[in-house]
Amino acid sequence: MCLAIPTLIKSIDGQQAEVEIGGVRRKISLALTPEAKVGDYVIVHTGFAISVLNEEEAQESLALFAELEESWATEEQWTDPEHEVR
Repeated sequence: MCLAIPTLIKSIDGQQAEVEIGGVRRKISLALTPEAKVGDYVIVHTGFAISVLNEEEAQESLALFAELEESWATEEQWTDPEHEVR
């Protein structure tokens, strides 16, 4: 399974870019998305940017992932046998 999480391009050097998500930075290839530029959001798969998103699409997706994360944290709290209910 692959999650298509938007990542923000912070810098570009040739066909390589540095992207960031959640404070984590990685180097990726722009070989498949030569139109991408600094400040764009891209979907990354196996180290390659495979599509460019506009900021509205990216922010919508990131908000949904934040909701999922919050939901999982709440669920974990209720299913953790060590969690003390007060």
